Amino acid sequence: MTTLFALAGGIGIFLLGMEMMTAALREQAGPGLRGLLARTTTTPLRGVVTGAATTAVIQSSSATTVMTVGFVGAGLIPMTHALGVIYGANIGTTATGWLVSILGFKLDLGAFAALLLSPASLAVLLARGPFARAGRAVAGLCLLLVGLDLMQAGASELGAHVTPDDLPGTGVMGLIALAGIGLVLTVVMQSSSAAVAVALVMLDSGALSLVQGAAIVVGMNVGTTFTAMLASVGGSRPMRQVAVANVLFNLVTSALALPLLWVVAGGLEGLGRATDAATALLIFHTGFNLAGTALFLPLTDRFAGLVARLVPDRPEIKLVSLDRAALADADTALLTAQTAADVIAGRLFAALGAAMNRPPDYRALAALGPVRAALDDLRAFLADLRIPPDRGRARDASAALLHQVDHLTRMLARCGQTAHAGVLLEDRILRRGSLAVGATLRRLGEAPTAREAARIARLGRFIDHRRDRHRRGLLLGEHAGLYSLPDVFAHTDAMRWLGRVLHNAERVVFYRAQTRQALPAASQS
Repeated sequence: MTTLFALAGGIGIFLLGMEMMTAALREQAGPGLRGLLARTTTTPLRGVVTGAATTAVIQSSSATTVMTVGFVGAGLIPMTHALGVIYGANIGTTATGWLVSILGFKLDLGAFAALLLSPASLAVLLARGPFARAGRAVAGLCLLLVGLDLMQAGASELGAHVTPDDLPGTGVMGLIALAGIGLVLTVVMQSSSAAVAVALVMLDSGALSLVQGAAIVVGMNVGTTFTAMLASVGGSRPMRQVAVANVLFNLVTSALALPLLWVVAGGLEGLGRATDAATALLIFHTGFNLAGTALFLPLTDRFAGLVARLVPDRPEIKLVSLDRAALADADTALLTAQTAADVIAGRLFAALGAAMNRPPDYRALAALGPVRAALDDLRAFLADLRIPPDRGRARDASAALLHQVDHLTRMLARCGQTAHAGVLLEDRILRRGSLAVGATLRRLGEAPTAREAARIARLGRFIDHRRDRHRRGLLLGEHAGLYSLPDVFAHTDAMRWLGRVLHNAERVVFYRAQTRQALPAASQS
């Protein structure tokens, strides 16, 4: 029982360290990495290189794939280039296995990592800016190695009770069963890197044979697609296409790798005896991902066409329906237009509120095509509205509606700048205000009220105060070397973006109240 506790605790510490290190590296890379990924993915081949490098830097193929899903949904990169990133992410994810093997098995840095954890933790608690992020990355690496040590200790005792004979064999059906174990393990742990580390530890302890470990790793390649599939649920068609392409690529690659493993099992074991089992397993893992990329890369255009047929475009359902017959009566037309504006505002508020949440959800922002079409229809509807000169209240309502449309259009434009939301949520000082804005927007998405307008005004004053203080701190920190100049610009732009989003939301609610006050029938609804 103690052995199982040690193994489970080691896996938990490893996962915590992996998450901490990945988050710190992703935060350090910041919007620059997201921008680089979008700019450099100009061909499928460059996408492979960029995807592999990005995944190796941030130590997460799932994060790279989810970013790519978002970029395609936002129209920043085409489908064929995104496929290259997916191929490369599968190559880049093997870097974690090599890192674990070299630092954890060959150099055995567990004791040194435990010693280094103390100063790294102090940097996390006391430092700011790049030093704090570096401290989190080092602390995450230390926890990863400490967890690996604990896993090895638990697995070494477990190896005395569990042998390769207790697991499915290396026949065809046995390999399929082992791949299924790897798939389930990765889905449960939500990290193919951690799952590969478990396989390496079990292999090192003798609980797995080399061929069994290789079959489990093949299944892990399929399991890692689960996160991207979740990220695409409810998203636009391009987002769902990228997620399906990711699953298909890994399924085909794994389907080819399993029979290949059955054929070359003897050669793989010979390689393990010539080097060591862990190195042979990682060579096989890297090799079949490289082979899969080499197979798919020349066929990228055809693959994209196949995915387009598998995930067809759904008939677009209009967000709002503006009956042109309502234009015959000014009050009816204004009520119809205000109802449409409420629906559009609710969708925009909810999408921005979901993006400024913990964890952020960008799916609704990537599916705002119907909102853009609805705004165009509403503008055309209001342009055709004719109000007699003596209908002063109706003319006031019409003017307030036009103001709403203007601010909703500005908000829609800001919805395409999702990198700013990421910067705000990654900053410990700005996070609280950003989450408060997100919560307010989500409430507005459900039921915009006059009370919320007052709440937004108070929140706006708080955000302005926090922004001014943080801007001064950033400038002083840049002079002291705590922040780089790109960091200062990124944070300044993000704070300005947040203030404008809040201003647009407040104006929409304000002018909505004016419209309803000007229309007696509306105020009763």
